[in-house]
Amino acid sequence: MARIELWNGDICDLEVDAIVNAANLSLWMSTGVAGEIKRAGGDSIEFAAVRQAPVALGEAVVTPAGRLAAGAVIHAVSLDRDRRTSAEIIDRAVRSAMARAREIRAASVAFPAMGTGVGGFPLDEAARVTVSAVRDELGRSPTIEHVTFAMRGAAAYQAFEAALAATAGGAVGGGPGRGAVPA
Repeated sequence: MARIELWNGDICDLEVDAIVNAANLSLWMSTGVAGEIKRAGGDSIEFAAVRQAPVALGEAVVTPAGRLAAGAVIHAVSLDRDRRTSAEIIDRAVRSAMARAREIRAASVAFPAMGTGVGGFPLDEAARVTVSAVRDELGRSPTIEHVTFAMRGAAAYQAFEAALAATAGGAVGGGPGRGAVPA
């Protein structure tokens, strides 16, 4: 059974097989999580991503991770041209990211709170949609042993903590740092 972990910190610091980037249609990495990934990992990540653009809403592509500790970056397109999103788009983007993780045989993958920054999507709903999609996809993902939801700040952490507890039917390990729950 895969382990799901909640982490309060920078997704760029995680030593996992793949991190997920909340991407836009053109795959340019200027703001939000994407901007942080580019700053930490280098321009080569963006160059590799843009070569694969445009990518449809809800789809995902993989690039090398540059200087990041992660092995790869999965760019899940969750923002439209106006930098907006919906529950349906987030769900499709998460599922596509999980499919790419399976393709690269990732054992560990980390997700941010997609669509909640510049996308303006409600944090609680994004958490619910993301956690539900990941839990559902884990059944089709035998190679994935560990999923981390990497959150920045108390509000995001608490939203994902609540979503994890609601889908697990019980309490989630809390507090700053790490909290692990069974998948």
